[in-house]
Amino acid sequence: MKTEFVKPAQVERKWFLIDAQGKVLGRVAARVSSILRGKEKAIYAPHQETGDFVVIVNAEKIVVTGRKAQQKEYHRHSGYVGGLKTYRFEKLITRRPAAPLELAIKGMLPKGPLGRKLFKNVKVYAGAEHPHGAQNPQALEL
Repeated sequence: MKTEFVKPAQVERKWFLIDAQGKVLGRVAARVSSILRGKEKAIYAPHQETGDFVVIVNAEKIVVTGRKAQQKEYHRHSGYVGGLKTYRFEKLITRRPAAPLELAIKGMLPKGPLGRKLFKNVKVYAGAEHPHGAQNPQALEL
């Protein structure tokens, strides 16, 4: 069985707009990662970038279920001894409103060069305004 390669000129890439207000964090991230990878297209190839672009607005109004707002923790390390910083969801969303959604999407993409390339195709904004009106994104209901 031969590996199929899709030429970049054959890939038709669209722009989608998702309003995250009142939506569940994991469900939005799962759908967005699927769109970024191109899994919803007939020409999907797991080793190529065939996905679309996604603009997410109102990321600060995303919700989590249960007691995750008080219990979910995010970690980052400075690289030095004792340099581990831990933040809870409540604190992170007040300091950087788009960060929880970005981290959830990034965690669902492949690790390595392809995942980093795909992550550049998602734009997350805390408020309702975005500068991508010229691309004419289609509203996508989740």
